Amino acid sequence: MEHKDYSQMTLREFSDVLGSREPAPGGGGASALCGCIGAALGNMVAHLTVGHKKYAGVEEEMEDIIRQEEILQNEFLDLIKKDAEMFLPLMQAYSMPRGTQEEKDARSAAIEQGLKDACQVPLEIMRNVCRALDLTLIAARDGSRAAVSDAGDAAVFCRASLQGASLNVLINTKMMKDRRLADEYNAAVADMLDKYIPVADNIYSRVLEQLSDR
Repeated sequence: MEHKDYSQMTLREFSDVLGSREPAPGGGGASALCGCIGAALGNMVAHLTVGHKKYAGVEEEMEDIIRQEEILQNEFLDLIKKDAEMFLPLMQAYSMPRGTQEEKDARSAAIEQGLKDACQVPLEIMRNVCRALDLTLIAARDGSRAAVSDAGDAAVFCRASLQGASLNVLINTKMMKDRRLADEYNAAVADMLDKYIPVADNIYSRVLEQLSDR
């Protein structure tokens, strides 16, 4: 079944369908979009740094950030569509008949598989956000001071993406019967949140301190 590519919509179209009764895009797609914006802003800082004599010593470093952030931007956009592709079968599974025991068993198995599948994209979003924050940390530290606010903005959007995606994992693991796998996914979520929320907050705090210093 062909799914809409929500990443190809205009911002207005995406906003309209996101705010509608449609099951997708939802929080996962929105989190991927936030991640894309965060990566793009980090990319912007690097672009604004390259070519200035003052920052010649970090030009190679900034060019590497540009290459990596561009990859991440594209991956985040792909994940908007993938999130819908993984989520819609779960919705269909809940609508399966359950009149006989055989139908109940088939429905239960489809839901369980759907829950596992629905965890995959938000986990990938989180992993990509962690990479983006590592790059943003460097851009905020070594990039153009004229773009320091954009580095702070990048951290804010990445933080939102990380937290949003985490909730999309947890709502699915809560209902999974395979508790060993659910605990594995939950541990991965907790590990990324514990490590990278402080990174995002540190970037934001450092930028705020620089902008508040008179």
